[in-house]
Amino acid sequence: MSEQLFLSPLEDTVVIVGVGLIGGSLAAALKHRNVARTVIGVGRDAARIESARVAGLIDEATTDIASVIRRANLVVFCTPVDRVATDVRVAEEALKKKSSTQLVTSGSKSDLLLTDVGSVKAPICEELAGVFRFIGSHPIAGSHRQGFEAADAKLFEGRMCVVTPVATSPAQQVNRLEKFWQAVGMRTVQMSPAAHDHSLAMTSHLPHLIAATLASTLSSDNRHLTGSGFRDTTRVAAGDPALWTAIMLSNAESILRGIDEFQQKIAAWREALASRNAEEIQKLLTEGQTARAALDKTVIGID
Repeated sequence: MSEQLFLSPLEDTVVIVGVGLIGGSLAAALKHRNVARTVIGVGRDAARIESARVAGLIDEATTDIASVIRRANLVVFCTPVDRVATDVRVAEEALKKKSSTQLVTSGSKSDLLLTDVGSVKAPICEELAGVFRFIGSHPIAGSHRQGFEAADAKLFEGRMCVVTPVATSPAQQVNRLEKFWQAVGMRTVQMSPAAHDHSLAMTSHLPHLIAATLASTLSSDNRHLTGSGFRDTTRVAAGDPALWTAIMLSNAESILRGIDEFQQKIAAWREALASRNAEEIQKLLTEGQTARAALDKTVIGID
């Protein structure tokens, strides 16, 4: 996908709540591609968010979303999935308070759009069903690395972003949100929040669980005997445990179904090995090889 640099920004002011790897990379992409005129970062740690500003990722830094909410055209919540709904409601409440205390409303952002980047959508979208400004997103891009220091302006290029509107989501705003993600280099697809969660349980959450489990089986005696295969297979296990605990709990039912399906595959492997069934072993290996070859033909994200 060719890189598109905009002569005129699509959005005037974008506020990013949570400037870590994803938020920092988004900020870098917005500035690099001229998608937003002004990028404001909101964080809980004043020193950290100021450091992100000094690093050039954002134009302004604050710990108080209420101080910038009325200037925003679009707010992206890049906080953990178990905090997104609360953070959105804080922003909504701040906007209401500002509106009720100002007689002049010409600066009110009636077109203000709120979205997030969480890899679990149904619980968030259900809790925020009454917030008409909110439409869920999941840019399927990331890394096991953490913090804005690992930000990459090209992180989203060629990756897929799932947009999860609900029945009450305005079509115009859904289209606007898709264009926003496309502007940082992503392809987009619309899914229901529930369908998204079922799919991501199999493509992201279960693989992370398996990688973490496999990594935990490695004894210190065998560590020096690992090659690139083991390291590639377990790479995502290096992700933040607190962040992934929230993801696993938020999508537990879909992940449990995935575990059941995976256990059936493991049982087939166990039976084939126990019976020394070379034909069945080769069949199972071929199934995996074929599926992996098909994956290589698809541009995918890392989550």
